[in-house]
Amino acid sequence: MIDEDLTRGPVPGHFRRLALPAAVGMLFSTLYNVVDTFYAGFFGTQAQAGLAVGFQAFFILVAIGFGTGAALSALVGNAKGRRDVADARFLAAQGIGFAVLGTLAMIGVALLTGPSLIALVSEPGGYREAGLAYFTWLILALPAFIIGYGGNGILQARGDTRSMQRALTVAFFVNVGLNPLLMYGIPGVVPGMGFNGIALATVISQSGVAIFILSRIFGRAVMADLRLHEFIPSPAKYYEIGAQAFPSAFALLVTFSSAFIVQYALKEYGAAALAAYGITMRIEQLFLLPALGVAIALVPIAAQNFGAGEYDRVRAAFHRCWIMGVMGTTCAFPFLWFGGGLAASLFSDDPEVIRICALFLKVEAVILPVYVVLFSINSLLQALKKAHLTMWIGIYRQWIGIAAFIWLFTQVVDWGLTGVRIGIAAGVGTGMLVSLVIVARVAGARIGGLGQSVVQTT
Repeated sequence: MIDEDLTRGPVPGHFRRLALPAAVGMLFSTLYNVVDTFYAGFFGTQAQAGLAVGFQAFFILVAIGFGTGAALSALVGNAKGRRDVADARFLAAQGIGFAVLGTLAMIGVALLTGPSLIALVSEPGGYREAGLAYFTWLILALPAFIIGYGGNGILQARGDTRSMQRALTVAFFVNVGLNPLLMYGIPGVVPGMGFNGIALATVISQSGVAIFILSRIFGRAVMADLRLHEFIPSPAKYYEIGAQAFPSAFALLVTFSSAFIVQYALKEYGAAALAAYGITMRIEQLFLLPALGVAIALVPIAAQNFGAGEYDRVRAAFHRCWIMGVMGTTCAFPFLWFGGGLAASLFSDDPEVIRICALFLKVEAVILPVYVVLFSINSLLQALKKAHLTMWIGIYRQWIGIAAFIWLFTQVVDWGLTGVRIGIAAGVGTGMLVSLVIVARVAGARIGGLGQSVVQTT
């Protein structure tokens, strides 16, 4: 398999080759979650609320996988930009070992803390029990998520976003078939598992994704001379990977765990509010896909060019990333503002759930472009090997900002459910301002600033 050299050729062309497969992969990943939410609806609002809290708790644990992927995308990409094939291969081997150890650690954390996480954001009753059961089954999927998504960073660094796209596309269709089969079984042959069948379908399909990603990694030319001893943990390389992975993972952890703050604020409004929040997040993700695709593409493009000292191309890539993303999400405004209730009705027939979803999606319609700028900044900081700053940005935006503004708009101003959503928007908006200040300082020190007189694209 041929690796992409992103330090040559038009920058827009690289975005087209990398961003489109990444966006399609994210589309099927989001649709995958949409399917789970849809099937949970067959068991009622309590089941949908349980899926929302159980899934959120689980994704806190797989943050290390996404963090490792981000680290390897930047580090292996930098090595490729320097034309250091041996170091790129060694980093890839060390990164896989790092992901395996991370998996073992997260399984231990899941077994020890799972019930406490679920209890924190739920009230006793049906949806707490559903959330805990869903979470417990998903522990079996931790190796697939952490190793698969961690390994995907190696492929992204080499300019390959198609492999994950193909894996997620197949996983989506497998999930569509497995969900009803495992939920209801085959009458007279295999008994159904009910709601828990949704979780087992995820375990099976995501394990397939991880196996495919590993096969693609070891099939690349750069891994041809790989030796077994390169998997032996190297303290220096583990430190280098960890210095990138843990801040990125923590930033994602903060993002995922921020939903706990929201769910904690929503639980006093009942299961309908929690179910509506879960549905809203699924719909929002669909409209963020173009931005996520270009943000994913920015990391290897900027990382390779930063490693090669092509700073004009790094700046050009950053500018193109956020401009394309803002244009795409702005087009989503009328669909979310006017069609939120209709979209929600596809997942629930509960009038209260639909009403709350429509309210939440109006706010999302306004703040989607702000998310795009944040995604672009985080990707650039990762490529410039300053991932720890994404962690501090996340701590403010996702914890301090959201918690403070939700408290302000629900307790002081007393806007109820509207206050929860406005509080989230205020946290996101002020977080973008903080991010802009930080990235301007980093870019000034590492690549000579963010401004340029002519955008170099060749």
